[in-house]
Amino acid sequence: MSWVILIVSGVLEAVWATALGKSEGFTRLWPTVVFGVALAASMGGLAWAMRDISTGTAYAVWVGIGASLTVAWAMITGDEDFSIVKTLLILGLVGCVVGLKLVGEH
Repeated sequence: MSWVILIVSGVLEAVWATALGKSEGFTRLWPTVVFGVALAASMGGLAWAMRDISTGTAYAVWVGIGASLTVAWAMITGDEDFSIVKTLLILGLVGCVVGLKLVGEH
């Protein structure tokens, strides 16, 4: 269950990071609200998962999921230019996250 919570928390990291960019320095209400809610839920889930998963592994997986989804979403929505190199690097990051799960705690 800790791994499921960690993965959901990583997805929420991408949500809050994207909302932070859309908030335009906290001047837009709804992106700011989404940022706050997603941030609290993401951090809470990370803290919960870290009861069973070591700090280094949990944090690396959380950041890897959040970073890769944030970049992928930005490319999909056109906020960032698509690049084969970026896509390959994201896939490498995802592979490393999967590797941490496979060699990490259960």
